[in-house]
Amino acid sequence: MAKKDILSNEMTKSFIIRVGGNDALSLIKVCESKNRKVTDEEVAKKTKLKITEVRAILNRLHYRGIACYDKKKNNQTGWYSYTWEIKTRRIAELIIEEQSEEIKKLEKKLEFEKDYVFFSCKTNCGNVPFEVAAEYQFRCPKCGKPMDVVNNKKRIKDIKKQLIVVELALKKLSN
Repeated sequence: MAKKDILSNEMTKSFIIRVGGNDALSLIKVCESKNRKVTDEEVAKKTKLKITEVRAILNRLHYRGIACYDKKKNNQTGWYSYTWEIKTRRIAELIIEEQSEEIKKLEKKLEFEKDYVFFSCKTNCGNVPFEVAAEYQFRCPKCGKPMDVVNNKKRIKDIKKQLIVVELALKKLSN
């Protein structure tokens, strides 16, 4: 996926906000618009954020490998200056990794739903597998009411839909 496309992708936007906070997306856009490494002061001016907020966001992004910096010491003042750059490829890698894990979880959940028969009471305290229902003599462990077999075809169908959505998003990011 092209550099500009990745920042317009909804999955990418929500990932960046989750990792870096609400202002991380605007910060990344500023960094990317410069086409060079930028200082935290430059980013603060463009985004109208406090310098401490910019640094906090950059550090959160740095922790995940999204933001990288170069550090130079000013010999006259003894102060260090940092120039930052955003690794958009790293954003894609992290999302692909995360989505691959989500696919594995959904596949496990799908297999579990296919392999087990579930029971539930009329008050819908929750679904329990056959083994648990049999242990409680087909009475709800929470409220004590009788339990009946649950038709989980809709849940299986929903999990399959979720899998398709995640796989399509993953395929889109991988290209």
